[in-house]
Amino acid sequence: MMSEQPTYHVPVMLTESIDALVKDPAGIYVDVTMGGGGHSREALRRLDKAGRLICLDQDEDAVKNVPKDERVTFCRTNFRYLRNWLHYHDAQQVDGILADLGVSSHHLDDAARGFSFRADGPLDMRMNQQATRTAATVVNTYTEEALANVLNLYGELKNSRALAKALVKARATQPLQTIGALLEVVSPLMPREREKKELAKVFQALRIEVNDEMGALREMLESAAQALKPGGRLVVITYHSLEDRLVKNLMKSGNVEGKVQKDFYGNLLSPFGKAAKVVVPSDEEIERNPRARSAKLRVAERV
Repeated sequence: MMSEQPTYHVPVMLTESIDALVKDPAGIYVDVTMGGGGHSREALRRLDKAGRLICLDQDEDAVKNVPKDERVTFCRTNFRYLRNWLHYHDAQQVDGILADLGVSSHHLDDAARGFSFRADGPLDMRMNQQATRTAATVVNTYTEEALANVLNLYGELKNSRALAKALVKARATQPLQTIGALLEVVSPLMPREREKKELAKVFQALRIEVNDEMGALREMLESAAQALKPGGRLVVITYHSLEDRLVKNLMKSGNVEGKVQKDFYGNLLSPFGKAAKVVVPSDEEIERNPRARSAKLRVAERV
């Protein structure tokens, strides 16, 4: 008998997000971050036979989690191409779009993917294993200035310049190819009392750069605003301030830059007329799933 497979990912704010997403059981909905399929399966449970769910994910590991349901269409792609795939599947206008922007527990637990400093493994961090740029590429080929910019912008590390200098010096002797090699260089520069938090920022910065997460998020959000029907919901779970700022800007102003535009009478021109709703996880959920601690659920409705 085969042993039971470990849980791929525990979805955050599952009930709250799907409650906000699905309003019409016969509607067309999109999960742009299918991952382990937890949110997708709950959305399907709320749909009737006429309902439809389009799932996107760029990670080949997610393919085995696609719900076996005739109402599901799966697209293995980066969610930045949302608009293209909706057109391809004749779903230019949809009733709701869900995005869970966090890194899955599956990725963090798989040492071979290189997303976590908890175990040694290759400096990879690619969400799409077919991509050519890895964390090793960034660490070993970027200039000192470019490395410092990545660590400062995406990790908000105050000692980004010192870290970049140390990395460039170390790689001159031998290329840094593993998590362990990276930790040997950066750990001595971390304050002992905040070491884990600071290391997490380093890994966040490299992951965002490797996968162009901010660029992809901008494109997806702008496509989502155009793809929603009047009354359609955009539901996004964020985990750090950089991505949350883009989502908040879009839901407030209709663009990721947050540039507020008004008509002649001073009325806000935005595809989302109602103020965005913000939900945080309960204490009980955080206790069950510590990953939820930094999560925010933002919901906006298309006018």
